[in-house]
Amino acid sequence: MIPSSPIYTPYPYLLSSPSGPARRRLAAGCYNAGMTLVDITYELQSPLTEDQLRHLGQFANTYGLRSFRIDESKKQLSFEYDASRLRETQVAHVLGQAKIVVARKVN
Repeated sequence: MIPSSPIYTPYPYLLSSPSGPARRRLAAGCYNAGMTLVDITYELQSPLTEDQLRHLGQFANTYGLRSFRIDESKKQLSFEYDASRLRETQVAHVLGQAKIVVARKVN
């Protein structure tokens, strides 16, 4: 659930270093420090329709999904997500719900 009012979080975030001269370092953001980013690309059988794009737009708000890209010239759809919060099977499930037919997984 996303709160309606902003939540105060102090910036910059500080992370402890386990050893070395730099005992503390600045993190780019609280979510970036511990992410396991995965990039997955699918080759599509056909270009995406407006309804399919609308469904992907709703999926864009999913916790753990960082971004998705569409390469219309190659008919490819790529997702970047945090593997500790989202699984490949969940991404594939959303593609099925949106009736997006995948020819093959590229990577």
